[in-house]
Amino acid sequence: MPQEYAHRFLASEVPPRPADQCLFHVIPVPYEATVSYGGGTAAGPEAILAASDQLELFDGEGCPGEHGIFTHPPVNCAGPAEQVLERISAATRRALDLNGLPVLLGGEHSLTYGPLAALRERFGRFGVIQFDAHADLRDSYEGSPWSHACVMRRAVADLDLPLVQIGNRLLCLEEKEARGRYAVTAWDAPFLYRHGLPDALMPVDFPDQVFLTFDVDGLDPSVIPDTGTPVPGGLGWYQTLDLAARALGGRRLLGFDVVELAPRPDHIVSDFAAARLVYALMGLALSK
Repeated sequence: MPQEYAHRFLASEVPPRPADQCLFHVIPVPYEATVSYGGGTAAGPEAILAASDQLELFDGEGCPGEHGIFTHPPVNCAGPAEQVLERISAATRRALDLNGLPVLLGGEHSLTYGPLAALRERFGRFGVIQFDAHADLRDSYEGSPWSHACVMRRAVADLDLPLVQIGNRLLCLEEKEARGRYAVTAWDAPFLYRHGLPDALMPVDFPDQVFLTFDVDGLDPSVIPDTGTPVPGGLGWYQTLDLAARALGGRRLLGFDVVELAPRPDHIVSDFAAARLVYALMGLALSK
């Protein structure tokens, strides 16, 4: 079993509380099994937790930390993918049983299936909002249906969850076809660059309950360079927050994750940006 990390999320500003008195339940998931280019995502959760001590309680709009932040021990990520994903689902269920909002820190993107499966069982059908440079809609990649390149295919095909993709700029023909087959709404980065933010970002029939999954490579590498598969031409910081706020507007956020940070010991800018992103999404979770 992995040992607890030395840091809690925003421990410098938020005093510890019992788990059942906290809204935000941070679940570190140091999972790295199918990365296909640069490695290091297993170190992502601990780097985000450490960097969070440099945040302020006030995020510019409010103080999300005042609602309580409980940091769970890291999920045991040893063993076959199916076993690891079940442990991630179990950790998500524990947070839900405490009336918490699950916040998962990755780790590679394949971990997202864990919370999606747990939430599907608890709440029925809901929507998924994905920020990502890649579509992740392959049915299998390098011999595995559980690759980080397949996680959104598992969401739409296996869990029957509607999907909106934001910021994609690298996809294969199989993924382009999958978008049509599964009625995926996509706002790719080149379109957003040429045309700006659309007036109607979300489909009119998109569910009111949603999960947001954020691969940090959705942001431009000038914002977060330390990720396994960086792609130029990504989203800017304030553009991203505006898009996330509009996507979540009027909807209930069931949980979210921030994944694919691959920290470098000598380069803390990405760690801090990822921690700030997590806290910004906590703030958006409180917005109605």
